[in-house]
Amino acid sequence: MEEVENTVESVMTTEIWQGKSLADILTLEFLASAAGSLLGAISILLLGWIVSAWLQRRVSNLGRKNRHLDEMLFDFLASIVRYVVMGFTLLFVLNTFGVQTTSVVAVIGAAGLAIGLALQGTLSNVAAGVMLILFRPIKIGDFVEVAGKMGTIKQINLNFTELADASNVQVIVPNSQVWGNVITNYSSNDRRRAEWSFGVGYGANLKDAETIIRDTIMADPRAHEAPEPFVQVTNLGESSVDFLVRVWCDAGDYFAFRADMTRQVKEALDAGGVDIPFPTRTLIQTSG
Repeated sequence: MEEVENTVESVMTTEIWQGKSLADILTLEFLASAAGSLLGAISILLLGWIVSAWLQRRVSNLGRKNRHLDEMLFDFLASIVRYVVMGFTLLFVLNTFGVQTTSVVAVIGAAGLAIGLALQGTLSNVAAGVMLILFRPIKIGDFVEVAGKMGTIKQINLNFTELADASNVQVIVPNSQVWGNVITNYSSNDRRRAEWSFGVGYGANLKDAETIIRDTIMADPRAHEAPEPFVQVTNLGESSVDFLVRVWCDAGDYFAFRADMTRQVKEALDAGGVDIPFPTRTLIQTSG
């Protein structure tokens, strides 16, 4: 019996947590203190949850109330705000139970470094996505060429950019390739300059040809009078005199305008009797 009593006494007096023995923990005072810490932790956690959700909604609504602001950017910032608030809330909760938060932060930092090395490719896409959202070189609805792919921007998130090409085929480009390559944004400016090269025969009247080309293109309502259209002879080829034509139009009209004028100018030159040369080959057969 004495041995049992000694064993029980040894267990009760052994330090098990923060210098306290089991006997100390089982006291009413300690249990009341632990219950108070638990209630305090729950209160802090609930308060942090409510505050983080409120701040997330407030930041997100800023982008929706003003049409000049990017909703995606503010949704991203709102998520960061919520995670930061919840992170500090968890640190406060741990501190309530007497946990040394500095050591926890160090452990989280070491774990973050290991995870970062393991997910280097994915994190590079995330970092590029953040840069795309913050600096906005492209936005949804723009017609662009990135990483050798051309199409209309449908979605930009933290990992990839989604395009719809000219055939409405979905194209997914990792953000690291978008941010790390040349971006050609055809929708950035309201106007574009369309350019053509028309060749006429050496026997053609150049003044008449120039008038036909200019009048045909400028008669189209999509052509801009200013800046002044450029229609000049710029090259004397092997079989043709080449006119370089540059006319400004709205960016949205560019492709259709350029295609339509290529056909209409050809038809107008034919109707005006202006020769349009094309390569020919003569075959001479010799006997013997």
